[in-house]
Amino acid sequence: MITRTCNKIAASPLLALLSAPALAHTGAGSPHDFAAGFLHPWQGADHLLTMLAVGIWAAALGGRALWRLPLSFIGLMGLGAALHFGGYTLPHAEWLVAASVLALGLVLWRDWRAPSGYAGAMAGGFALFHGYVHAAEIGAGIDAAVYSAGFLLATASLHLLGIALGRTSRGLDLARRGVGLVCAGVGAYLLAGM
Repeated sequence: MITRTCNKIAASPLLALLSAPALAHTGAGSPHDFAAGFLHPWQGADHLLTMLAVGIWAAALGGRALWRLPLSFIGLMGLGAALHFGGYTLPHAEWLVAASVLALGLVLWRDWRAPSGYAGAMAGGFALFHGYVHAAEIGAGIDAAVYSAGFLLATASLHLLGIALGRTSRGLDLARRGVGLVCAGVGAYLLAGM
């Protein structure tokens, strides 16, 4: 039973990779509304894995980190979007999004028990770049606030899913480490392609 649960948890990110492009920022298509904003984080391995990893890490750390990591991520993701809308440039944003997948994968794999404030700052730092690249996907004539609300809600949903997976696998160290290895591998792959 434990092995089966472990395999399902470890296989989930792999299945997500099979159904989505390697990067969420292809520049193809134009986001139009709340639904497009909500779907965007689910469609790219970089966002999907990062947001799940933040939730799993929050569950593993417990205590204040359980709310601090997701809220830091969502808040700074919104700030990253606002920076884009304000005309600011965050250099190497795509590279840092890919690096976040690798870094959070290593955090899970190594079961790093960072203090919640440091973990929240790390998650929030990565979120700044995720928000920026999400906002860069918004085409002309699109209601940026409505689209942004969609991708922020999707982010919160993915964090909650990650927390649920983290709580389910709390006693299954192998499952958490497996998800970490998948994230680290995808992050390394994305960085190698840049």
